[in-house]
Amino acid sequence: MKGKIKGRVPEIILRDGKPTAVILDIEEYQEMLERLEDVEDLKMLRQMRKKPLKFRRLEEFIKEYQPSV
Repeated sequence: MKGKIKGRVPEIILRDGKPTAVILDIEEYQEMLERLEDVEDLKMLRQMRKKPLKFRRLEEFIKEYQPSV
């Protein structure tokens, strides 16, 4: 779903002469949600890169690891 989706032009719903809602093609809506998720992921990645990496030995991890299954 890359690029511009060829759909209908979004319809703007007015209430008392002011825009209150938009009706748009479901594919266009899904594309918007995907892009929003990508932006949020990139923001989280940038924040993670600011923190220093912490390493520990495998043995330490195994001692603390307790699967919930």
